[in-house]
Amino acid sequence: MWQAMVNRIARVWPGSAHPLGATWDGAGVNFALFSAHAERVELCLFDPHGQRELERVALPEYTDEVWHGYLPDVLPGQLYGYRVFGPYEPRRGHRFNANKLLLDPCAKSVVGSIRWSDAHFAYRIGHPREDLSFDRRDNARGMPKCQVVDTAFTWGEDARPKVPWDRTVIYEAHVRGLTRMHPGVPPSMRGTFAGLAWPSVVEHVKALGVTAVELMPVHSYVDDRHLLAKGLRNYWGYNTLGFFALEPRYLATGRIGEFKAMVRRLHDEGIEVILDVVYNHTPPRATPWGRPCRSAASTTPRITSWCPRIRAITGIRRGAATPSMSGIRASCR
Repeated sequence: MWQAMVNRIARVWPGSAHPLGATWDGAGVNFALFSAHAERVELCLFDPHGQRELERVALPEYTDEVWHGYLPDVLPGQLYGYRVFGPYEPRRGHRFNANKLLLDPCAKSVVGSIRWSDAHFAYRIGHPREDLSFDRRDNARGMPKCQVVDTAFTWGEDARPKVPWDRTVIYEAHVRGLTRMHPGVPPSMRGTFAGLAWPSVVEHVKALGVTAVELMPVHSYVDDRHLLAKGLRNYWGYNTLGFFALEPRYLATGRIGEFKAMVRRLHDEGIEVILDVVYNHTPPRATPWGRPCRSAASTTPRITSWCPRIRAITGIRRGAATPSMSGIRASCR
């Protein structure tokens, strides 16, 4: 079971409820997390390797169902997660369990990958009460961590091409698959955003008469437990873990500026960028081996209509209906 931290190394100020997520302003970081039913939210700060929790800070303010605080001593690169306190009433849709480290649904970067174990579940696997039971194990060591990032980027005179829809020719592509075996792309760049922006790839796309590249999910995603047990991986990326964080496997440099540079390069050639975003394809509501839980009301709620409610910072009873897919014509800023 988690133990309260006693060492204080960071100052905390009230901060702002908006924007959501962790926002670096050049002097400190504002943390804001939505939860309609939480009773307390603690921000957990980790060492650079994400293995040791350095401090736990209670977010001091609650405004319009958003918990928030500003830490002037935190810098870009800081790894973090949340522990959220509240009722554990599965039959009412509440599964607050502060023993479990949670990801920020609006994190701009997710570092590391999940190391699967039964400790990630709020309930005890194999317990007679099934998903109505309560698990007290700490899962932090097996969890990826969120990362504070500096989003500054020099866009210069970049502008969206704004090609009329009746003249739009869309090329749907998978970032990894498009350049993974491309002989004209340096091996270290293949299968990445940098590879997609490589001159030979851009020239090929232009030669096809394409006016827009629609990228299959570029967001941080999870390799399902049942796939890993079979020696497989989630190639397509449709189990989104964080809609505002790029998938690290697609970054040759490890920096989010690589994605922005790709967008700017394609824009320079008159090619628009469309992001394939599938809101109902998130890690499933199920037991570790794919069996459904007792009922929809007793599971962690699925995604709802917008960021504050996605990935269920526990306590959201049911999500609003959402479209199965939407292509977002992105300015990517």
